[in-house]
Amino acid sequence: MIFLTAFRAVSRPNRLSVRGPLCLPLLFLGACARFGGGAAPLTVALPPSAVAPAAAPTVEAPEVAPAPADRATPDEVVRTAVAVFGGDSALLQPAVRPIGDAGDAAADADAYSTADAIEEPLWDLDVRSYETHDRVEHYVGLFSTGRGRETFSARLSRGTRYEPMIRAKLRAGGMPEDLTYLALIESGYDPHAYSRAAAVGMWQFMSGTARGVGMRVDWWVDERRDPARATDGAIRFLRDLQKQFDGSLYLAAAAYNGGPGRVARGLTRFAGELDGTAGDDRFFALAEQDYLRAETKNYVPQLIAAALVAKMPTRYGLVIDSLPLYGYDSVLVAAGTALGSVAAATGATKLELRDLNPAILRGIAPPDADVWVRIPAGTAERARWALDSMPEEERLGYHVRPVVGTSTTPTRFADQHGLTLKQLRAFNPTMKSTRKGRLVAGQSLRIPTALALSYARDIPDPSIERYGGSSPTTLTSRGIHVVKRGESLGAIAKRYGTTVTRLKTLNGMKGSRVMAGQTLRVRSGSSAATTSTAKKSTAKKSTAKKSTAKKPTVQKSTAKKKTASSKKKTPPR
Repeated sequence: MIFLTAFRAVSRPNRLSVRGPLCLPLLFLGACARFGGGAAPLTVALPPSAVAPAAAPTVEAPEVAPAPADRATPDEVVRTAVAVFGGDSALLQPAVRPIGDAGDAAADADAYSTADAIEEPLWDLDVRSYETHDRVEHYVGLFSTGRGRETFSARLSRGTRYEPMIRAKLRAGGMPEDLTYLALIESGYDPHAYSRAAAVGMWQFMSGTARGVGMRVDWWVDERRDPARATDGAIRFLRDLQKQFDGSLYLAAAAYNGGPGRVARGLTRFAGELDGTAGDDRFFALAEQDYLRAETKNYVPQLIAAALVAKMPTRYGLVIDSLPLYGYDSVLVAAGTALGSVAAATGATKLELRDLNPAILRGIAPPDADVWVRIPAGTAERARWALDSMPEEERLGYHVRPVVGTSTTPTRFADQHGLTLKQLRAFNPTMKSTRKGRLVAGQSLRIPTALALSYARDIPDPSIERYGGSSPTTLTSRGIHVVKRGESLGAIAKRYGTTVTRLKTLNGMKGSRVMAGQTLRVRSGSSAATTSTAKKSTAKKSTAKKSTAKKPTVQKSTAKKKTASSKKKTPPR
């Protein structure tokens, strides 16, 4: 199956050049979404016959307006988006009023590039009720003045590449489109963002949570770095959080940042203080208590401020540069296929292939599965033909060599094949060695090609998670469990030797419903500390016993030496 975006746009100074009969109306929809207008631009699946030929003439939006018969209507785009992304078509209808005349392509292009085309933007988040809050005003000032304005403008410019895709997916998932600004404040729309806590990607997922919402995160593939897959996961997670917190998007956002368990416990603990508040007001009431971390207290005000400034850039003096929109074809490749071989099959550059496939970490498709690799739009048929006719030894990114004998070290084996030890380990994460550091004989190891190595990424182990400091620890050791798909609260309680009632109390839960990716505290902080202290105490006692046991042995050995010495010094009788 071939996926092709309906967007084929390239940036030019002060002008957007577009290709294909569907692009102008879609560009109009993008303008509406960016400045509070109608439906967001949508990434759609088109049959090959619907794709404009490569030699089609360039149509300059300000000079030529296509005939109505050649224009895709919003309803047609909605139906296509539902086919690609799923969901109810009712959820895809414009939530805000359009700007200008949809038939005026020149006006639409101008509206996309300047906020002066509208008097007042609209939001599908409640920002107006809280725009005078002191923390919101603080972040509005931070984002719109000095160096903060430069940073914010640069991040918004990066977001022009991904925002239409994110908005389309949010709308298809029944979520407010302006939640796109969560990705802005989380990472600045950076697919490779990496936090001190080892949260990764545009939406800053921890590995356990990412797996819980259906993403693949392992040594070979990390879908947290994939803008489209990570957006799908974020929407699932946010939708479940919104349900958990009675429809409040701002409590859901706070839980996205600080954890649903902590927010739920806070609502229970301060129920009296929050009495009389409802909806999103409950977040601000909870934030006034000395409970949430400072980062979580400021998270929602940042989201509101980002939405205010991003939709009125000229009012705040921001200059936004538009990047080429995120679009691609996809081709299914066999396990172990090198990205370099895919590049050769499509005529793409290394930069293009790496940019379109940030989730492929080692320069090859994972050795255990066929995967869809993204390629430049319009190259799918050529790629499929070229890959099918390519010899396997040329297509694969490695060849396999056995370990012979029992005296070979990993370093020596790597040297024999022109690799560094780090490169050998990168392509053989399960490499087996003896206690003496020798390779186990008989195992087969992958020897990566130079082409595969040139596409590989030098990144930390995706399984690392850090909590409360820089040293990596496991969630379990901190008394935290990440809910997996299909798990129930009863099954989790049984696993950890506790009760459902106890788990609900620890996590401030009213009901027993849990969702994939949710983190649950399975024992209290004091219990975890007691366990840790007990382990340390046991270790100390064990060390003391060993030390005590060694002393008599040393004394005995000394006594023997003295006796032997005295015999030597005593003359024979």
